[in-house]
Amino acid sequence: MKILVVEDEPKLASFVRKGLEEQSCEVDLAYDGQTGRVMALQNSYDVIILDVNLPRMNGFEVVQSLRRAQIGTPVLMLTALGSVEDKLTGFDAGADDYLVKPFEFRELLARLRALSKRNSDNGVQTTILKVADLELDLGEKVARRNGKRIELTAKEFGLLEYLMRNRGRVVSRVDIAEKVWDIHFDTGTNVIDVYVNFLRKKIDRDYPQKLIHTVIGMGYMLKEE
Repeated sequence: MKILVVEDEPKLASFVRKGLEEQSCEVDLAYDGQTGRVMALQNSYDVIILDVNLPRMNGFEVVQSLRRAQIGTPVLMLTALGSVEDKLTGFDAGADDYLVKPFEFRELLARLRALSKRNSDNGVQTTILKVADLELDLGEKVARRNGKRIELTAKEFGLLEYLMRNRGRVVSRVDIAEKVWDIHFDTGTNVIDVYVNFLRKKIDRDYPQKLIHTVIGMGYMLKEE
C-alpha cells in the first residue's frame, strides 16, 4: 500500500511510518493539514491516515476539502478525540474510519488493509498523478502535459510514475533500478541515464518549465522549479 500519514506529533508519525514500512508499505508524511491536503490532491494513495488537531488546517477540514475535489481515497481519522460527537463529525466530513489514540498498531494495520481492499473492490481509486501541468493517468496508462498527450513506452511510463510518486525527493540510480527495473544496479551501465534523457525529451523539451532535474552525484528529482 502507498499511504499518506498526516500527523503533527513527530514521534508518533515516525512510529507509524516505521511500522508501516516494515509491512512493505510506502509512506509519505505531512506534519500539518494544509501540506497533507496538497499532497493528497497531487499524489495517488491507497489510504490516508489523518489526525484531527493539526496546524494550519484541521483534519475535518482536510477531508471535507478532498471530498469536494472528488478525491475518493479512503481516510482513517487517527486522533485523541474519541467522543461519539467527534466520530460523527469525522464521518459527516467524509472519513471512512475512526481510530482513537492510544491504539495498537495491529488494529491500525488491520483497518488500513480493510479500507484498501474495500477501495479496490469498489474500483474507486484516485488514478491520476499530477505535478504542475503534467498528468499521469494510471488507469488509462496515458501521460499528458498541458493537455497534450505524450506517447511513452512501458518502461518510460514506469520510470515517470516512480518519479512522480516521489516528487520533490532525490531518487538514486539504485532506487530506480530496483523499483522500476526490478534489478540490482550495475554501475557499469548507463541505461537509467539513457531512459531519463528519453523522458526529458518527451516531457520537458518543448516546455519552458523543466520538471526533471539532475542532482549531481545523487540521482534525479521531479519537481516544479
